[in-house]
Amino acid sequence: MATVKLISDAEAEEIPAVKAVFEDIRQTRGSDFINNVWRALANDPKGLERTWQQVKSVMAVPGVLDPKFREMIYIAVSAANGCSYCVHSHTAAARAKGMSDEEHGELLQIIGLAAMTNTLVTSLQVPVDPEFEVA
Repeated sequence: MATVKLISDAEAEEIPAVKAVFEDIRQTRGSDFINNVWRALANDPKGLERTWQQVKSVMAVPGVLDPKFREMIYIAVSAANGCSYCVHSHTAAARAKGMSDEEHGELLQIIGLAAMTNTLVTSLQVPVDPEFEVA
C-alpha cells in the first residue's frame, strides 16, 4: 500500500500543474496510461514536474543509447537498488520496446553475476588496478 494517496484523473483535473504533467506524460508516451509512481508524486506538484522533466530529458529523447537498452539499464539499476516497482515498470517498458525473452534472460544473468562479483570484491576490499584509473 502506498504511503500517500494516488491522485486520480478527476483529482488531477482540479490541479493545473498536475493536469499539465499528466497530459505531457500521455503525449510523450503516446498512451493514456499514467503509472502509479506519477499518481503518488502528484501529491507534490512541483516535485512531480521536476521528476518528470528529469525522466523525460534522459529516457524520452534521442541519444546514442537506444530506448530498449536504456530501459534494460534501468532494470539493472532498479534490481541493484531493490526497487520492485521500477523493475516491473521498466521490464514492461523494455518489452514494449522490443526486448525479447532471450535478452531478458541474459540481462538477468548479468545482473546476478554482477551482484555476486561486486559482493566478493567489496568483501575482499580488492584495490583498483592502476591500469583502470583515468590518467
